[in-house]
Amino acid sequence: MAEAGSDTGGGMLAAYRLVGRLALPALKLLHARRVRRGKEDPARRGERFGQAGLAPEPGPRVWVHAASVGETNAVLPLIEWIVARGFKVVLTTGTITSSRIAAERLPEGAVHQFAPFDVAPLIARFLDSWKPEFAVMVESEIWPATFAELHARKIPVVIVNGRMSEGSHRGWSRFGRSARRVFGCVTMCLAQSQADAERYADLGIVDVRATGNLKFDVPPLPFDERALDTLRDQIGARPVWIAASTHPGEEEMLASIHKGLRERFPDLLLISVPRHPERGPDVADIFASAGLDPSLRSRGEPIQRRCHVYVADTIGELGLFYRLAPIAFIGGSLVPHGGQNPIEPAQIGCAILSGARVRNFSGIYRSLTEAGAARVVKDAEALQVELAGLLSDHQAVTNLASAAKVCADSGQGALDAVKEVLERAFGKLLN
Repeated sequence: MAEAGSDTGGGMLAAYRLVGRLALPALKLLHARRVRRGKEDPARRGERFGQAGLAPEPGPRVWVHAASVGETNAVLPLIEWIVARGFKVVLTTGTITSSRIAAERLPEGAVHQFAPFDVAPLIARFLDSWKPEFAVMVESEIWPATFAELHARKIPVVIVNGRMSEGSHRGWSRFGRSARRVFGCVTMCLAQSQADAERYADLGIVDVRATGNLKFDVPPLPFDERALDTLRDQIGARPVWIAASTHPGEEEMLASIHKGLRERFPDLLLISVPRHPERGPDVADIFASAGLDPSLRSRGEPIQRRCHVYVADTIGELGLFYRLAPIAFIGGSLVPHGGQNPIEPAQIGCAILSGARVRNFSGIYRSLTEAGAARVVKDAEALQVELAGLLSDHQAVTNLASAAKVCADSGQGALDAVKEVLERAFGKLLN
């Protein structure tokens, strides 16, 4: 770590900015590769390079940045409040799926753009177009060039729903003064927990407060009632479990688990919801290769009696699928991804199972497990044992689901706390 009097931190940030400028040609190649893989919208390429894809409407504006779907859902109620206070909002995200969610759920007065790459000229171009009064970064979106450009323009930066894992804190701490310069650009951080707040403060943010997790305040995921009735009719009395938000490497394990469970529960149906819907055909192939008969929702295939696995590869329907299955395994937890959001199934009243790799949601899982509202297993073999037990014990499923619902409801209050702090801090702007 650099000594207190050195300017090593400034030098490292200057180097970061220079590398970013030199990397512009490489970013164009990277974007083209992502387009080929279906991870970028080629029609909106300019947005990733700081160009406005829409003509900004006149009026004061707030820039809200969220990484993907979970962060977008979490911040939507706050965006609605900001718009109601007379602001326009430009929401940026980095994934196609989140852009579609935004298109469906953003209130009037808010628009979506893809986030520009974290390179000073691109950020400057974005800010020149949109001219925000202040910026809101959701959860763990820390971008050095972006923060520096906002700071240079004296645009306040607020991190809301801030999350900082022990590993991320250790990583940033290695950069010493450079990290403190980055985090010193942040006006205020509203963290999910006291532990998160302490880590942000240690990295150099002066005004840090623990206001709770906005994800508890998000309304339960929406669903289409007619679609729910249709799928319930197709499923009938069959036992069902769901594997939600799964990642590559998990479906092979789930196929083996489901085959084993079907030996004991021959009518058992698995609803498989990959985190990235574009993987649907590949996921179906994985199950078919394991000797299971899949149906694909994106192709309009119904759940027939012969169907062993229903691959639900559509966008914005997770609330529908959670309501079809009393037992939910939450993916991203049997592989080193960090887990996915367990609050959504808890709100709906599912019995929750998860693997142990949940660093991104460790605090939430700690609360759930301590309340008897979720079960965390060490591996796929243990998951199969837990599933078999729950499929044989309706009362245990009911108890887990009820505890999960209570835990989700008791965690609410972060949205009001965040509103109150922003009201005090930016009252003149908000009024």
